[in-house]
Amino acid sequence: MTNTTLFNRNLVRFGIPIALLATLILFVKSAYFLADSDILSLGVTLDLLLTIPFVYFLLIRKTNIPKTTIVPMMVLGLLVGMYILPEGNQLYLQLFKTWFLPIIELSIATFIILKVRKAILIHKKQKDRSVDFFTALKKTCAEILPKPLVIPFVTEISVFYYGFFYWKRRKLAKNEFSYHKESGSVALFFVLILLIGIEITPIHHLLAKWSTIAAWILTILSIYSGFQVFGYAKSLMKRPIEITKDTLILHYGIMHEAEIPLSEIKEIKLFKKSFTKEDNILHFALLGELESHNILIETHTKQILHGLFGIKKPFTKLALHVDKDRAFKTAVDNQKGIFLEKN
Repeated sequence: MTNTTLFNRNLVRFGIPIALLATLILFVKSAYFLADSDILSLGVTLDLLLTIPFVYFLLIRKTNIPKTTIVPMMVLGLLVGMYILPEGNQLYLQLFKTWFLPIIELSIATFIILKVRKAILIHKKQKDRSVDFFTALKKTCAEILPKPLVIPFVTEISVFYYGFFYWKRRKLAKNEFSYHKESGSVALFFVLILLIGIEITPIHHLLAKWSTIAAWILTILSIYSGFQVFGYAKSLMKRPIEITKDTLILHYGIMHEAEIPLSEIKEIKLFKKSFTKEDNILHFALLGELESHNILIETHTKQILHGLFGIKKPFTKLALHVDKDRAFKTAVDNQKGIFLEKN
């Protein structure tokens, strides 16, 4: 499907509900509505909260757009209604807001929790480790959440999963390689946690002289940031680099990942030299030059590094650290040779 075709289809899917909303806005502002607003308000409310979301559902039901996006469409209708309808004609909107919307939100939350729980159970039953928790959770949430919310939601859940629930030691398979033991990455993250802990108390007292509320907000955010950094550090130990039959899967905890087809690898070599921006080499590690590297991967075409919050960075040269660099290079070269020979 071309980008133009996709754009046209999305224009129809979202344009029709927006056009219906615009029509209702114009209708409410018309003299016809104002002449009999008490009776017509119920019809307008039903259109905003039920008819337009139902039309939206019919437009997306056979697409990859999550069905849960119907709820934001209802909320949009609620907000539009509260803006355009006279205050005396908002009885039905208030009833929906007070009684029905919380029930819908609770149902959606329960549905998401059950889906996430199912993903966790599937992850625990994986014997071949073909899909780890972070990957399984992304796949599940992509089916039930709007696309902009998937990565932030998955990241927040994974931070606490890897930080506080996943304590079992991760044993490496023959095709897996660690990268955290000799790179200094974990040490850097724990130094960051230590700095956060040291700075919390004096900053809290200093800020409290100006505003107690602001001081506590900053303190809570600092503690929460410490939890996140701890989860990031733990995830480095739980998501190793993996070589499959046709793909090199690179992980840097839950912060960075990239999948490179073996056929796209032009060269992989041992590499410990420093480099500049002019070399067009991308650091795979989150902290960049603060962390060491010993491998350079060069690809035939641009590949994508997926980072935190959905950030994407293209590359053709990628520098990273692998604990057993020589064994890793040999393994990649051998598997690439096997794959190319078969294909």
